[in-house]
Amino acid sequence: MYVHVGFDIEGYRVLISASSRGIGFGIAKVLVSMGANVVINGRNAERLRRAVEELKGIGRGRAYGVRADISVREEAEKLVDEAVKHLGGLDSLVYITGPPKPGYFTELSLEDWGKGVDLLIMSAIWITKRALPYLEESSNPSIVYLTSIAVKEPIPNIALSNTLRISIQGLAKTLAGELGPRGIRVNTVLPGYIYTDRVEQLIRDRMERTGRSREEILREINSSIPLRRIGKPEEVGYLVAFLISRYASYIHGASIPIDGGRLKTVF
Repeated sequence: MYVHVGFDIEGYRVLISASSRGIGFGIAKVLVSMGANVVINGRNAERLRRAVEELKGIGRGRAYGVRADISVREEAEKLVDEAVKHLGGLDSLVYITGPPKPGYFTELSLEDWGKGVDLLIMSAIWITKRALPYLEESSNPSIVYLTSIAVKEPIPNIALSNTLRISIQGLAKTLAGELGPRGIRVNTVLPGYIYTDRVEQLIRDRMERTGRSREEILREINSSIPLRRIGKPEEVGYLVAFLISRYASYIHGASIPIDGGRLKTVF
């Protein structure tokens, strides 16, 4: 069930990377329901096809799929080019990437770190570089980077994410200064526990490490969140829809957690 609140984004042309499932797909569902035209992306062609088909029945917006592995430069750049062909231009870039390999620092190899850099840092640089000329032609251009509350408060067992996603925060702040005078707004969204395959993976990993049941671990996670529940991908989507809209016209260079109050940091 989607609430068609709108935010006046009907007809917006939006590229959402890594969005055939999880948080990215939740964002796509909300934007399409509000009339935005989106290009979604994934590495698995069949999953991507099914995701596009599901989006077709949701709202007034149109949805297209482009298969690409954004951790490979040529494919990341191709994603932007194909998106522009489908959409006829670009108003917003919503950057999100799949999760890197979980694990503690002592468990991860140097190869894992190299792959993590391409997945979590270089992909953002490649896609942003390619998208900027198209965004500059929009009357209301914006970039939203999805990172994680881990950039403010590291989470156990995800050393790659804790370390590398901070670079996207630095990129976003840098671009806010550089692109603001050109009218391109840049913000970041920091999800906490959002119910996706990634959360299921972390739950299973914790079960194996501790021998506790799924129910026990879920209770522990929920008790760490003041709202006492895990969020939904669509809830992230509503925040992104607002940030790309004209209603957020003076929100620039912001980092906004969406975590049910889990973060304990003051800043």
